[in-house]
Amino acid sequence: MDPELEINIQETRRQFFGRSLATVGSTLGLAALSGLEGSPLLGGDVPSADLTSLGRPGSLLQPHHPPKIKRVISLFMSGAPSQMDLFDHKPKMNDLFDKDLPESIIDGQRLTTMTSGQARFPVAPSRFEFDRYGPSGAEISELLPHTAGIADRITIIKSMFTEAINHDPAMTFMQTGSQQPGRPSLGSWLNYGLGSMNSSLPAFMVMQATWTGRRSAQALFERLWGAGMLPSEYQGVSLRSIGDPVLYLSDPPGVERTTRRQMLDSLARLNGKVVDAIGDPETVARIAQYEMAYRMQTSVPELVDTKDEPEHVKQMYGPDVDKPGTFASCCLLARRMIERDVRFVQIYHRGWDQHELLPETIRRQCADVDQPSAALIRDLEQRGLLDDTLVIWGGEFGRTIYCQGPLTMENYGRDHHPRCFSMWLAGGGIKQGYVHGETDDFSYNITRDPVHVHDLNATILHLLGIDHERLVYPYQGRDFRLTDVHGNLVKDILV
Repeated sequence: MDPELEINIQETRRQFFGRSLATVGSTLGLAALSGLEGSPLLGGDVPSADLTSLGRPGSLLQPHHPPKIKRVISLFMSGAPSQMDLFDHKPKMNDLFDKDLPESIIDGQRLTTMTSGQARFPVAPSRFEFDRYGPSGAEISELLPHTAGIADRITIIKSMFTEAINHDPAMTFMQTGSQQPGRPSLGSWLNYGLGSMNSSLPAFMVMQATWTGRRSAQALFERLWGAGMLPSEYQGVSLRSIGDPVLYLSDPPGVERTTRRQMLDSLARLNGKVVDAIGDPETVARIAQYEMAYRMQTSVPELVDTKDEPEHVKQMYGPDVDKPGTFASCCLLARRMIERDVRFVQIYHRGWDQHELLPETIRRQCADVDQPSAALIRDLEQRGLLDDTLVIWGGEFGRTIYCQGPLTMENYGRDHHPRCFSMWLAGGGIKQGYVHGETDDFSYNITRDPVHVHDLNATILHLLGIDHERLVYPYQGRDFRLTDVHGNLVKDILV
C-alpha cells in the first residue's frame, strides 16, 4: 500500500479518543508550528545565525503580570540534605547528646519503617561548627564555606515542609506538585505555559551529576522531568556526560546531513497529514521534536564545548570543572544554557540519603557542590544574568535530630523528616541576605512562617509572571495545575 494512502486511513484507539481534545490539539499545533515558521522543515530558509533569536510561544498569550525573571536553575540535592548540619543550627542539642527525644516533640508523627522499630530515639547534635554571615546573620555550617561567601545574595528558607516521608513520592512531589507519578514537572509546565526563547536548544534541559558521598543512592526516573499528560514536546531533554550529549542526535554512519534534511521534510509532510486529519497533539509534538533534534546537531556540541571559557572563570567553579559529569561541570554548563536562553535547567546531585556515617559522607557531598553552587551565583551576577534568573538549592525533605543506628560523638545517621527542611534561593525578585522561617530547638517542628511545597511552586511561577491558579491543562474532565488546589505566595522572601 502507498505510504501516504496508508497514513491517511490509519487511526489508533488513542487518536480516536483524542478527538475530544481536538481543540486543544489544534491550539498546541498552532503554537508549536508557529515556532517553526521560516524553518527548513516548513520550506523556509532561516540563516543559522538567526536561530537563537527565535523561539516558540507558550499557551499563555502573555504573562498574567509583569515577570521578575525569565529563567530558572534548580540544583536538586537528591536524598535530602540534613538541615541541622548545614543551615539550621541547634546549639542547645549539644547538652542533650544521647538523651531521648521528648515524645511531645514527636507528637504522634508518622515515622519511616527504618526507625519505627527503634527502642529509643537518642538526640544526635551536629558535630560541625557554624558561624554567622551576611546582613541577616544567617548561620551556615563550616561544610559550606563558599555558600557562606554568598550569604548576602541568597534567601534561606528554614521552614519548608512536605507530606511525603519517602524519597520517591517526595521527589515526585517537589518536581511535579503531586506524590503520584504522571503529572507534568515544573520545567514542563514552564515550557508549556511560556514557551521557548531559543529555537536551537530545548526550553527544558536536565543533567545528572556524579557524587562522592554515599555510593548507594536513590534512583532517578525520567518521569521526574517528564511532561505527564502534556504533549511530550514539553518534557525535559537529558544531557549525558559520556558519549553523545544527547542520544541518537548524531547522524548514523553514511548518512549525509542533506539526506537527513530530506528525510525529515518527507516525514513532516506525512505527519502533517495526520495533524490536518485528526489534530493529534502528539503528532504535532513529534514534528517539533524532529526539527529541534536537527538543530541540536549543531547547537549542543557548541554548548558543551567549554574550551573557550576563560581560565579564571573555570577556577571559580573548582578543580573538577573540566571533568565531565561532575557537579562543577554541570553548573558551568547551566550558566552556558542560561546565556543561550534555555528556560529551565535542572541539575540532580544524588547521594544525600545519610542514614549512617553522616559526618563522613556529607562532608564529601558538600565538597562536590559548595564551590560550584556559589560560583554559579557569582558568574551569573557578573554577566548581568542573575537579575532575571532564579536559582534554587535544596532537596525533597529534611532529616531527624534523633539518630538512626549506633550513636557516638563522631558518628551518627539521620532518618527522613518531612516536617521541616531548609532550602536557599537567589536571583531576580528574591531578597538578598534574608532568612525566612524558624524551627524549634530540635529542628523538628516549624515555629514560624511555614512554607509548603505548593507555596514554593506558586512563588516560582509568580516570579515568572504566572498566576499559579490560572496555568491549567484540561485532562480527563478536570483542570490540572502544578499546585493542585493549594499554594500561597511567599511574599516575605520577595523584593
